[in-house]
Amino acid sequence: MLPQPASTIRFGRLLLTGAAGNLGRELRPRLKAYCETLRLSHRADFGPAAPGEEIVIAALEDKAAMLGLLQGVDAVVHMGGVATEQPWEPILAANIVGMVNLYESARKNGVKRIVFASSNHVTGYYRQDEVVGPADPVRPDGFYGLSKAFGENLARLYWDRHRIETVCLRIGSAFAEPKDRRMLATWMSFDDTERLVVAALTAPVVGHSIIYGMSDNSTTWWDNTAARHIGYRPRDSSDRFRAAVEARQQTLDADDPAVVYQGGAFVRTGPFE
Repeated sequence: MLPQPASTIRFGRLLLTGAAGNLGRELRPRLKAYCETLRLSHRADFGPAAPGEEIVIAALEDKAAMLGLLQGVDAVVHMGGVATEQPWEPILAANIVGMVNLYESARKNGVKRIVFASSNHVTGYYRQDEVVGPADPVRPDGFYGLSKAFGENLARLYWDRHRIETVCLRIGSAFAEPKDRRMLATWMSFDDTERLVVAALTAPVVGHSIIYGMSDNSTTWWDNTAARHIGYRPRDSSDRFRAAVEARQQTLDADDPAVVYQGGAFVRTGPFE
């Protein structure tokens, strides 16, 4: 059962990009409660629209398609793009060129609020024995994390120059439950994901904000104190899964970079050989 909307604010038309991705599919039924019309976008066909929905097929790197996609939109939840470590070319197209197209289209269409799915991999090369906040220097763990750092900086430029507000969500591990001991620190429930996105959409003033996407886990490497103005208060915790996760993964290799660094397996994947 989906949580009842806490906010009374409703948008005329919300845009959700990446609607056929893992988080897009989860957010699709949830975001409909906050708008009259939910416009859904992906680069390939993903089925018919439900009542109150519009479907637009558009690739992020297609400038003309993106300009049309943003027409008549009140706010954007941008979940689109390459979401894992990949060769540079697809990341360049979707996460670099695509981000420029998104923000230019928002500017030309007068859209003033974007919620951007950034990633914890922007700071993946900090160690797991460190606590990091949004003001700390970025340390991406690959091309994917690098592209998300670019997206955060692009969003800042469009706030400084064009007053387009963005909340950059450095999403941790949004799954039904944590899969391993790393996720005891990084996990965010789907209900908390909804709470975070809605807080980012409806906070009165956000400017350019960065907030880590995590539940109220006892173990954490991220400090969200500077982003409390967003109004996000997680209600779930990975703690109830701890015993089962630790039973499955009783030992860790202290020399494994995936155990040393916050980025986990991302620090040893990708086209870097």
